[in-house]
Amino acid sequence: MSDDCNRTPFWQRQPILPLEIQGVLRTRMEAALADPRAREALVWPTILGAPRLRQAHPDGLPEEDLLAHAARLLAPLGIFDPGAAWRTHREAWADTAEAGPRGWRPAAAWGAWGPLVSLRCGWQLAALTPLPLDDRYPLACGVSLFNHGLFYECHDALEPLWDLASGELRDSLQGLILMAAGHHHLQLHNLPGMRAVWEDALARLAPCGGLVATPWGEVRAEAALDLTARRLERARLATGGGDLTDLWALDRPTWELR
Repeated sequence: MSDDCNRTPFWQRQPILPLEIQGVLRTRMEAALADPRAREALVWPTILGAPRLRQAHPDGLPEEDLLAHAARLLAPLGIFDPGAAWRTHREAWADTAEAGPRGWRPAAAWGAWGPLVSLRCGWQLAALTPLPLDDRYPLACGVSLFNHGLFYECHDALEPLWDLASGELRDSLQGLILMAAGHHHLQLHNLPGMRAVWEDALARLAPCGGLVATPWGEVRAEAALDLTARRLERARLATGGGDLTDLWALDRPTWELR
């Protein structure tokens, strides 16, 4: 898990994204969760949508510069030929970039959402880059994404494990998924959704007290469970979808993987 999660930009209210932008983010994240080698799909949107680079290169980022920036992000993934990686990426993900007069631009369909695509893909990459690449990878993804404030992505990471599980483990994993989903609703200030999923999460995690033992490691979510219960109490007192200051004032929850 990256120490940068302690400074996550996503521990605050988030906008509701257009469906097309949701698709850009979801397809790349799903690929990275299914196969660690596909984490490179997050590198190129991170660079191409970066506001400072767009400002410095309004006619397109020269490919030489693009590859230089990519080399620094690809190396920790074990990829050392950014040129080959870029060619492969363009074949697989034609919706990432288009050619400008002087270089590569983010896809026009991103519109004004380019900076947010860059930020979210970059944070996803930070969450997934240092993880073990063995059978612990899916669970480690879920924990790291939760700790980076990427609660929607955490749900996607844990759902395949929930599909495989049964009995108490299935209930406990569902509880973690619902805890993450509730925090996603908090980010969108969806008060009814937040209450409903947190109530279910607390019920499913109560038997294990937030300590979830799995074949892939042990998730310690006791403190997060307590914070969620306290947030739920405050959410029950809130009315409408307006001021949720009391909920944000509590500490940000994190999980620990052992």
